[in-house]
Amino acid sequence: VRCEMRTKLFLRTLEFYWQEGHTAHATAAEARAETQQMLNVYTDVAVNEAAIPVIPGEKSAAERFAGAEMTLTIEAMMGDGRALQSATSHFMGQNFAKAFDVKFLNESNKEEYVWATSWGVSTRLVGGLIMTHSDDDGLVLPPKLAPTQVVIVPIPKPAAEIDEVAEQLMKGLRAKGISVQYDEDQKKRPGFKFAEHEMKGTPVRIGIGKRDLEKNQVEIARRDTKEKAYISVDGTVDYVENLLTEIQDNLFNKAKAYRDAHITPADNFEDFQEILEHKGGFIAAHWDGTTETELKIKELTKATIRCIPNDAVEEAGTCILTGKPSTQRVLFAKAY
Repeated sequence: VRCEMRTKLFLRTLEFYWQEGHTAHATAAEARAETQQMLNVYTDVAVNEAAIPVIPGEKSAAERFAGAEMTLTIEAMMGDGRALQSATSHFMGQNFAKAFDVKFLNESNKEEYVWATSWGVSTRLVGGLIMTHSDDDGLVLPPKLAPTQVVIVPIPKPAAEIDEVAEQLMKGLRAKGISVQYDEDQKKRPGFKFAEHEMKGTPVRIGIGKRDLEKNQVEIARRDTKEKAYISVDGTVDYVENLLTEIQDNLFNKAKAYRDAHITPADNFEDFQEILEHKGGFIAAHWDGTTETELKIKELTKATIRCIPNDAVEEAGTCILTGKPSTQRVLFAKAY
């Protein structure tokens, strides 16, 4: 439970599920390696499962977890251009160990304070998934995370020949590890079912009608682009297997293209404000490295440093606010 004055579904709620871990190590090097390893795990889940093109990096001192020596983060960009901190991993040093007197016996049988880490991800990532991929017609779910990857809808209603083909397709799909549902609810018309499963974000819909079966084919619709294709019954299972991979890749590539198009460099504070006001997204700008400057920028614009990207390159420049020397750009954005 967290006390939130202004809640927002999935992103900031009073109660939420939280996957959290804490580890203790004999050396700082081991703890730092664990901190990085867990950020890599979260990055892998976001990119390869949720199809969210997150940016891994390190938090500034002002954004760092209280008491930590280093906070690593993955930052995502939502469809409205705002940033979402999607997971964090912290190197705690020995600060908490000393505060709570957590020690271990080393190889010399002497007491030492442990080097600690803390890392976690919450249902906020579900919110990030929804806001990254979905549209005005409902959810758009990446196949790897969709509870039902394929739905089969009889047209106009179940019948013996339709049921037989549906059973054949379900058997073939399940043999390939694909989750499939046969929606044989006779109280709902096909059009209602189409809209319902579209709203739920089911990646692939297969429509089986008597006229199509006369041609030995079925109608296959994909949720992400809403494109339809007519495929032979015998070729449907392989087609759907490949289509699910294509949808997963398309969702990631589409989100990445949007993100990349909304990462904009700014070389002075006037341009920074202009971009923030009219375009949004991430702004790559020079910063003099001081907390004072960072907080002043936040006060003036409500934008914060989301991260110092892992792939940031050294680039001589001047801070957009103070004009002091800077060695690299960091990513600013308004965030949830």
